[in-house]
Amino acid sequence: MDISGIPLRAVRAALFTAVVVTLSTASHVLLSQVPLPLNTVAAVAAAVFTLAYALAGRERGFGRIAALLIPLELAADTVFTTGQHLCYGPAGGPVAGPLRSVGWDVLCGNRHDVATPLARMTGTNADRLAPLLAHADPATAWLLLAAHIGVGLLAAAWLR
Repeated sequence: MDISGIPLRAVRAALFTAVVVTLSTASHVLLSQVPLPLNTVAAVAAAVFTLAYALAGRERGFGRIAALLIPLELAADTVFTTGQHLCYGPAGGPVAGPLRSVGWDVLCGNRHDVATPLARMTGTNADRLAPLLAHADPATAWLLLAAHIGVGLLAAAWLR
């Protein structure tokens, strides 16, 4: 069976993108308790779709899938975190002042946040989150990296 047909490739890439970006966005918002700017999610979705479409032409083994998924997942998390810090600041509130004057408000699009109700459901409270992040144990970063690698390996097994 030929799995490289253009219509089938596009559908497979679109479904993969929808599942991956939805799960990634929801988990990132739940853990950070801050919504994501729509433009940031759209950029990640476009990159995921492009890669999925380009690589959907043939079957690949577990190792090759994992070698691509883990760095892709870490890159998407970095883009999401960067988008949140640029648009909402480190404390989770809207950015005001000099960043607004150079156009970040256009980039961030405050009226088009993704998963705002999900972030509200977690009980967003900058007063509670800031001290938690400021006094985080150094092992927390390693645990987060291990969690990303575990999710990447699990996703690679699922795709295989």
